[in-house]
Amino acid sequence: MVEGPDEAVVELATRLFDLARHGETQRLAAYVDAGVSANLSNHRGDSLVMLAAYHGHADTVRALLQRGAAPDQPNDRGQTPLAGAVFKDEPAVIEALVAAGADPGAGHPLAVATARMFERPDLAQLLGAD
Repeated sequence: MVEGPDEAVVELATRLFDLARHGETQRLAAYVDAGVSANLSNHRGDSLVMLAAYHGHADTVRALLQRGAAPDQPNDRGQTPLAGAVFKDEPAVIEALVAAGADPGAGHPLAVATARMFERPDLAQLLGAD
């Protein structure tokens, strides 16, 4: 017999993803410092960094990256946190990801292509594109 996921574990994971979405940096960092993976992903492959980036929380992104989170971890659709930050027009998040070594050429769609599609040369410049 195969058991489903432990209800308490699912509840904790849901709380962690909500902390990332809401930019609760100190609380989320405390969980990661206590042993939660900085690369934890939900059922769609969205990592904690992806959720924090998409919702515009640069401090949370930086805290997760400092704790070993992968800046280019794509979700199940191949989207990266960097492309998500470009899509949501979050320059501070873009800067944090680029400073941590995020690759503008990773994932699909590419972050640079997203900036160009939305006619945002300022964001493309943050990505190192001319």
